[in-house]
Amino acid sequence: MTHDPFHFDLPEDRIALRPADPQDSARLLVVRHGALLEDAALLALPALLRRGDVLVFNDTKVIAAALTGVRRARDANSRDVKCTINLMERLSADRWRALIRPGRRLHAGDRLEIQGGLEAAVIGKGDDGEIDLEFSLSGTALDDAIDQAGAMPLPPYIARKRPADAADRETYQTRFATGEAASVAAPTAGLHFTPRLMDALRDAGIDFQTVRLHVGAGTFRPLTEAQISNRRLHAEWREITRETAIALSAARREGRRIIPVGTTALRTLESATDLHGMIHAVTGPTDIFIQPGDTLRVTDGLITNFHLPGSSLFRLVCALMGTDRMQAAYAHAIREQYRFYSYGDACLLLPR
Repeated sequence: MTHDPFHFDLPEDRIALRPADPQDSARLLVVRHGALLEDAALLALPALLRRGDVLVFNDTKVIAAALTGVRRARDANSRDVKCTINLMERLSADRWRALIRPGRRLHAGDRLEIQGGLEAAVIGKGDDGEIDLEFSLSGTALDDAIDQAGAMPLPPYIARKRPADAADRETYQTRFATGEAASVAAPTAGLHFTPRLMDALRDAGIDFQTVRLHVGAGTFRPLTEAQISNRRLHAEWREITRETAIALSAARREGRRIIPVGTTALRTLESATDLHGMIHAVTGPTDIFIQPGDTLRVTDGLITNFHLPGSSLFRLVCALMGTDRMQAAYAHAIREQYRFYSYGDACLLLPR
């Protein structure tokens, strides 16, 4: 067997099931190029950055995409089937693609009665276990019904251990989330940023900008050999406005550092940056996959959580800092009892 340079062993008890309380009290591992690792607190971030640095947040909003439903018994000799439904991708005003368990017991034409009075018909099944649903409502009426009936779509490594609850409505949504709810996972590095921390950063002369990338369910799926060899991920919709592109490009010309908060913000920026380091306004899908060996054109640092072994996100941080460096940082974090993944602690990565 060949050694996988992007694998590491993580003890199960290092996976955070709840965020720090308050969320800005999380720990922060500072990883600098050519320097010792530094154990810090997220509240120390203003002192760790430079006046004039620009933090870039993803302001996407998470939909309450976790639903429960029932497929009624087909006849007197069968039973009702309870289903868990995780919406993945909107197909039209009244149709969604979803992952449903137990999907093997559903067939085209089946109707699901969903908590909150919604109904949906199974209209197709994909080869990867995805199921297409047509709902009894459409447009904003459907959006409102899903929001009322649904729960936050916690990542599988949390959802296997506890159900989403009312607290997750607050803690699994960033304070920057605006507009239509369209993501099925949160840009989790942004969850740490409370009003208290934001005020401290402003006082330290740190600037803020926002971009938008709607996070898809593919973020939790294992990488395929085809994705690795083709150097392309699942496509996700993103947007950088003209005003944001102008402001960020001006900051670059002034020699100020651009530091995305989260890998989704980083991927959005890098997908819209030309060979000269200028950031352009953009709207539409991106399937950018950043791996070691790739050159990052605009990213001067990154604030991010700890990622799953072998994932595209761990490859991304290795591209930024070097694989050996990140393996050493993660080994240190495990030894020092940092909390991992979506509700866990954070890293500040500074490659130069």
